[in-house]
Amino acid sequence: MPAENSPSPKRSVLPPSFARLAWSNLAAQSAEQIALSAAPIVAVLALGAREAETGMLQTLLTLPFLVFAIPAGVLADRAPRRLLMAGAEAVRAVSLVALVAMLQFGMLTWQWLGAIGFVAVCGTIAFSVAAPSLIPALVPASGLPAANARIELARTVAFTAGPAVGGVLVGWIGGEAAFAAAAALSVVAVILLAGLNEPPRQIVKRHIVHDILEGAAFVFRNPLLAPVFVCQLIYNTSYFLTLAIFVPYAVHDLGLSAGGVGATIGMTGAGMVVGALLAPRLIALIPFGSVIAIGPLGGVSSSVLLAMTAVWPSPILAAFSFFVLGVCSILWVISTTTLRQTIVPHHLLGRVSSIHIMAFSARPFGSAIGALIGGLYGAKVCLVAATVGFAIQATWMLMSPTVRLRSQPAMAGI
Repeated sequence: MPAENSPSPKRSVLPPSFARLAWSNLAAQSAEQIALSAAPIVAVLALGAREAETGMLQTLLTLPFLVFAIPAGVLADRAPRRLLMAGAEAVRAVSLVALVAMLQFGMLTWQWLGAIGFVAVCGTIAFSVAAPSLIPALVPASGLPAANARIELARTVAFTAGPAVGGVLVGWIGGEAAFAAAAALSVVAVILLAGLNEPPRQIVKRHIVHDILEGAAFVFRNPLLAPVFVCQLIYNTSYFLTLAIFVPYAVHDLGLSAGGVGATIGMTGAGMVVGALLAPRLIALIPFGSVIAIGPLGGVSSSVLLAMTAVWPSPILAAFSFFVLGVCSILWVISTTTLRQTIVPHHLLGRVSSIHIMAFSARPFGSAIGALIGGLYGAKVCLVAATVGFAIQATWMLMSPTVRLRSQPAMAGI
C-alpha cells in the first residue's frame, strides 16, 4: 500500500496552465447538464412520454458508459488528451445541432432523442476519461485536491444552473433553445481546449487487449480501488433507478412545472458547490478515508429523504434530498479522483479512469429497472427500491480498507 505522507493541499498554488482546462470543463459540463436535463422534459411535455418511455430514454442516454468507456480509456493513454477532449466536444455539438433541426421540423420522437443523445453521451465519456488523466500533468501532487475541487466546482455550477436553465428554456421557449444553448457551450469548450498547452509524454502502443487487461488488473487487484469501483456500480444503479422516474413523478405526484423539475434537480448542483468548496479543507483536516466515506453515507440519507415524499409529497423535501446528495457525492468524486491520481502510474491513468467511468454502465440497468418497476408498480415503489440499493453500497464501502486511510497517499511513479 502506498505511503501516506503527502503534503497538505492548503499549501498548493495551481499553475496558470490549469486555468484553460478549468474553463473548458465549465463550458463542457454546462453543455452536458443543459442537454441532459432538457431531454426527459422534452420527452414528457412535447412527446407525451410516460414512466416506461422516460426510463428507456435514460437507458439509451447511459448505455455508452457500458460500451464506450474502455475504448475511451485506451484512446486517452494513446493520444494527446487535449485533442481527444476537443474532439469529444465537437461530436456533442454536432449531435445537439441535429436535435435542434429535428425539433424545428417536427421530426423528433423519443426514440430519435435517445439515439442522438447516445452519440452525444459518447463525447461526454471521452471528455470525462481524459480530463482527470490530464490534470496530474499540469498540477503537482500537493495541488491535486485543490485542482480536482476546482474542476468539480465547475461541474457543480453546471449541475446547479444546467437543469434550471434547461427546464426554463424548454418551458418558455422550447426544446430547440435548450439544445442550441448546449451546442454553443460545446463549441466554446472546443475553442478553449485548442489553445491548451499539454506537456509531451511518451506513449507506448501495444495490443489493445493487453492495454485493456493491464488497466483492469490494476483496479481489481488494488485493495483501495476495487471497493471504490463496486460502490460506484451500486450507487449509480440506485441513483438512476430514481432518476428514470423522477420527472413524471415530480410532474404528476409533486405537482411541479417544467421549471420546478429543473430547479429541484438543480439542487444537486447547489449541494455540489458547497461540497466542492469544502473538499480541500476537509481533506486537510480529517482522515482522507473519512472524506471518502461521506459519499456513500450521503446516498443513503438522500434516498430516505426522497422516499419520504411518497408519504409527505413536499417539493421542498425532494429538493433538500437532492441537495444532500450533491454535497456528499462531490466529496466522494474529489477524494476518489485524487486517490486514483496519486496511486496510479501516469501511463495507466486513462485506462484506470475508464474502468471507474465504466461503473456508470450500471446507469442503464438502473434506468431499465426504474422503467420496469415504474411501469408495473409506480414511481413510489422505485423510491423504496433505490433506498435499499443505497444502503447496500454504503455498507460495502464502510467495510473496505479505503475508508481507513489517514491521509492522501504518496504519488506513484510515472
